[in-house]
Amino acid sequence: MCPKTGLPDFGKLTLRYVPDQKCLELKSLKMYTLEYRNLGIFYENVINRFLRDVVNACEPIRAALVGDFTPRGGIQSKITASWSRDRGYGV
Repeated sequence: MCPKTGLPDFGKLTLRYVPDQKCLELKSLKMYTLEYRNLGIFYENVINRFLRDVVNACEPIRAALVGDFTPRGGIQSKITASWSRDRGYGV
């Protein structure tokens, strides 16, 4: 949901990660994703927060998250964030 107008936003999230000792349960991941449905938050915040929570939950070797969002104000947004044990967070 747009934090300024309250109008619904739509997008596709693509998560790619290499697990180590733990992995994410699909049902739990779906339930977590639904928590963002009515949350007024900017796209960049969604991606950074989601990735940080994935890293904290399963401690992967590396992870990347891409958010491909529908146009807002005529501008399409595609945000990518990544993390690896070697380098930490990056773009």
